[in-house]
Amino acid sequence: MADMAKNSEVDQVMGPGIQRVPGEEDLELKEAKKELETWKTKSKEAEDDKARLTLEKLDEEDVKRKAQQEMMALSKEEEELKKEFTESLKAIQREIQSLSKHKQDLIHKLKTRQDKLEAKKAESARLKQKFKIYAQIPDSEIEFIDQSDEQVEDNCQPIRGEFVISQRASAPLRGGQALITFEEEKVASQILKMANCSVSCDRVTLNVKPNRISLDPAAKFEVLLQVSRKQLSVYNVPSSLPEERMKDRLEISFSRPSRGGGEVEEVQYDQNTETAQITFLHPGVAHSLALRREYRVGLDSEANVQVGHVYKYELRKFQTFCGSARRTIVLDGIEEVLDPEDLQDYLEIYFQKPSNYGGEIDSFLYAPRGRSDLQVFFTCEEEE
Repeated sequence: MADMAKNSEVDQVMGPGIQRVPGEEDLELKEAKKELETWKTKSKEAEDDKARLTLEKLDEEDVKRKAQQEMMALSKEEEELKKEFTESLKAIQREIQSLSKHKQDLIHKLKTRQDKLEAKKAESARLKQKFKIYAQIPDSEIEFIDQSDEQVEDNCQPIRGEFVISQRASAPLRGGQALITFEEEKVASQILKMANCSVSCDRVTLNVKPNRISLDPAAKFEVLLQVSRKQLSVYNVPSSLPEERMKDRLEISFSRPSRGGGEVEEVQYDQNTETAQITFLHPGVAHSLALRREYRVGLDSEANVQVGHVYKYELRKFQTFCGSARRTIVLDGIEEVLDPEDLQDYLEIYFQKPSNYGGEIDSFLYAPRGRSDLQVFFTCEEEE
């Protein structure tokens, strides 16, 4: 009865017109159980996945939290680094400004020092020129007409020459200055007592200042020159051999009459300076070789060396002079209001008049402005 009731319920569920197949119930039940097991498995897998995902989520949240903490720490560190960088940048900028100012100061000091150096160099050059002993000796032809008894008896004595070097006194004359030399010393003294001189030039009046001129130091001395008749200087000797062997080779080379040499008495050789000095037994050989200026010697190979006389100098009777010209004055502060020739004429006429405390003029020299400085030379009255 129960089975019949169940079948009746199944029939009602399946609906009218559907008939049940025998054994179909078991098959459906098995499939349902199988499907149930499948869903259970899937549900378990889903639960496992859910648990795994939950754990992963927790891990990710932990990682995220740590990452956020690290990010906050890095952000804070970044802020500190930015602040430190800003302070360092400001410090560097202040240091750059300080260095720039220091650089400008150094440049200014350097320019000042360079200007002072140039001024010192100019002053040094002026002082060197002022105190330098320089005398240009013109070329002169000398004719020997006789020999002294001493030279005839002993031809081995050196050739002697005595020269007197006399430097003329000089003074610089700059642009805008004039130099006046009067015939009388008292006229120059009268003009020098005046603070200023007013010189009328057409409709213009010049105020010039007379000053005493100081002469640059001059010198006078004698030079005794001796030229050896037996000794010969040798230059640019190659230092390719030992010293003793080099002496032997030089002696052999300068002993050959076929090359103009002669019997050698002594050889001196300096390996450091590559020079030698040959002393011949007889006079005349050294002089003839020195005139050739070059000689071929046999060392480890053939070589050309320079030869010349052996000189000895002696300075004697050195005298210096410094002072001022007593008949000469210099006019300062001349303005170029006229043509230089006309201006010179007006100045010369003014200082010739006795009413202006002037007198006869021996020489007059005017240096216009804008021109190079002049060097004026003076001659002693005794020489005149």
